[in-house]
Amino acid sequence: MNVDKFPVNDHDKYHAHVYFEQETVTFATMLCEKAAHLFGLSMGRVHRRKIGPHPKWSCQIIFTSNDFNMLIPWLENERNGLTVFVHAVTGNNLKDHTDMAYWLGKPQDLNLSIFKNDT
Repeated sequence: MNVDKFPVNDHDKYHAHVYFEQETVTFATMLCEKAAHLFGLSMGRVHRRKIGPHPKWSCQIIFTSNDFNMLIPWLENERNGLTVFVHAVTGNNLKDHTDMAYWLGKPQDLNLSIFKNDT
């Protein structure tokens, strides 16, 4: 995982997962909604529970390489201390969440065991 490296636009499709807690759910929701509106992106549900490999509550923003160079710096500037997990979407979930993953903010430990059947 690229914990010390700013996200790089090397793939066609991406997800950004904004992590939050009870105290920051309102801000995180507004951040995701604003990103979706400003950049014309799809926003996933606001999950008030851990889902998939994610160690915290999260909301997903779906974007492409065409959106990357505007969205990522914007998220970095607007996240107000929240952690954002950014990864490629290539069809190999394990590699997407490890080799092709980046962090804005403090890296978190993902539950990668759910991808044990991916190669």
